[in-house]
Parts: sequence; C-alpha cells; structure tokens
Amino acid sequence: MASSNWRLYNSAKEYLGDGTFDMDNDTFNLILCDASSNAATLSTTTYGGLTGELATASGYTQTGVALSTTWTNSSGTLTFDASDVSWLANGGDLGVYYAVIMDDTATNDELVCYSLLDTTPSLVTASDGNPFNIAFNAGSIFTLGGGTT
Repeated sequence: MASSNWRLYNSAKEYLGDGTFDMDNDTFNLILCDASSNAATLSTTTYGGLTGELATASGYTQTGVALSTTWTNSSGTLTFDASDVSWLANGGDLGVYYAVIMDDTATNDELVCYSLLDTTPSLVTASDGNPFNIAFNAGSIFTLGGGTT
C-alpha cells in the first residue's frame, strides 16, 4: 500500500502562523475515516465538521489516539513528526480510507492535515485480531522553510 503525502488543510496554514497551533505543546490526535469522509476537502477546518470518522468499534475509539509528536528547527527548516501508531482490530475488521491529524488542544479541535492511505484508492483493512499500523515517513509528516535569506 502506498499512501498519499500529508496535505495541510487551508486553515492549518493560518493557524500555524497566528499561534492557534502550539506545535511544541499541544496534543495532536490521529483520526481514522472511511471512504464517505470529507477528509480530503481542504476547506474542512474542525473535528466537528469532519464526516465519516470510524465508529467506536473493532479496536478504534472516536477522536482517535494521541500522537507522540516532535516539532524541531534545524537551520531554518521546521519539521513536524510523530511516532508510528497501531490499533489492534478487535471484535471485527478495521477498514480505513483516510488518516487525519487534529489539534486536540486548540479551542475547536482544528484539523491539521490528512493522508489518503492507499492511492489506488481502496479501503485498507486489518482483519479481526490483526494490527492496523500507521507508519509515518522517516523524515517527517511535513516540513516548513528551508530557504535562505
């Protein structure tokens, strides 16, 4: 399976600049969505406006799981990254289409970015009793900067 690059929501760009997101201290959650989701609509701004999240079942709990994130600055390049996560499909299959990162600390649970988990596209499934893993790119989820002045 080849997932798409992580795409920033339109509002996330503003929130990075105006301080809505505190990338060093906020809690970021990874949310799983099905094919009916509006996760790929870049004008979606908040968790409350997100549709198609998986139900609490089969090892998944709504609002997702908190990520262990890092926000680093190396020579003017800012990097957002997280440790890989895993769910155990329990009591049924776990079928996922999109992964979404949300700032769970921000006032309105603003959305940061999303990825389509299979660019074919098709549903990615972990059968009952098996893990569903999200492995982030070894370099980062996203970077900003890198230019010179």
